[in-house]
Amino acid sequence: MPAAPTPPDQHAALPLHGITVVAVEQAVAAPLCTRHLADMGARVIKIERPDGGDLARGYDTAVAGTGAHFVWLNRGKESVAIDLKSPDGARIVRSLIRRADVFVQNLAPGAAARLGLAADDLRREHPRLVTVDLSGYGTGGPYEQRKAYDMLIQAEAGLVSITGTPDAPAKTGIPTADIASGMYCVQAVLAALLRRERTGEGAAVEVSMLEATVEWMGHSLYTQMYTGRQPQRMGVSHVSIAPYDTYPTADGDILIGVQSDGGWRALTAVLGIPDLVDDPRFDSNIHRVEHRHECDAAVAGQTRRWTTAALDAALAAAGVPAAQVNELRAVAEHPQLTARGRWRTVATRDASIRALLPPVTFADVEAAMGDVPALGEHTAAVLREVGAARRGEH
Repeated sequence: MPAAPTPPDQHAALPLHGITVVAVEQAVAAPLCTRHLADMGARVIKIERPDGGDLARGYDTAVAGTGAHFVWLNRGKESVAIDLKSPDGARIVRSLIRRADVFVQNLAPGAAARLGLAADDLRREHPRLVTVDLSGYGTGGPYEQRKAYDMLIQAEAGLVSITGTPDAPAKTGIPTADIASGMYCVQAVLAALLRRERTGEGAAVEVSMLEATVEWMGHSLYTQMYTGRQPQRMGVSHVSIAPYDTYPTADGDILIGVQSDGGWRALTAVLGIPDLVDDPRFDSNIHRVEHRHECDAAVAGQTRRWTTAALDAALAAAGVPAAQVNELRAVAEHPQLTARGRWRTVATRDASIRALLPPVTFADVEAAMGDVPALGEHTAAVLREVGAARRGEH
């Protein structure tokens, strides 16, 4: 049975317990950052528009009437519905920031400054504050004012050009640019808070979705810069490794990725074609890549004699890297996630739902895994809190 969630009195052991984050955020990138901070124990106060809130709430109604993106990205936060463009709204948010450790925003370029929430101004007033400005292209440069959605950034960063098949490019099936930039924001916040413990000073952090995604281009970008060759789109195959692809089975497909000559030897033994180990076309990875089509044909000729499950088990037993090509319904019931007790229950406005524990596991405490807030659910409580604090100041 899965371990019980961490009781409230154990939340003090979470690494970010006592840290308050104010977030003026929407969509994916910034909410992903602050959700991870909430899971690690931070108090996250999410500022939303009263007329509909975070636009991700309305992407769909897939999760018991709530948008799947919103459920994924916003558990454990307090939702405060405020009109930031009104004098009272701006004053309230600045009052919240005055008591916060971290301020995160991913508004359109220039919008934070127009609202009186520019990083320089906030840091001047609150030297211990960590501010995070997340944008599509960063401050300055000819692209500063451009719209920046995940798909657009994937295209600008070159990710679309190397994803897909030789016949057609594709974006990734998940919002890679959003996730990359959101995770760099998490990393930056943790580093800034750690430095603050030593120096007493906060930080002004800027994260660009373009730069985060270009960083993830990694070896493909270096290949182009230093060879002049654009990496080919290879589907699930690999430009410099063979055999590395999906191969047919008697009842489906299996992915095999052999990265060494030892792996090739083990694969040929399982498939019953050991004579190919020393075949001059296949006796090294370089030769297998040069003769990729022949190598793939030889492997596929044997894999189709097996069922997927039987071949997967045999390859695993032999230490050959392989995986079943799971549809998402299989992932939701994946035996490894079940065996490790990774699922928990959280509440949304209309239902209790399953949610996956964060990938980072602390030995002594479990992630907070709070509920998904309804729009404005915490407005009254937070405003009372700010009002009481303000009265105490005068």
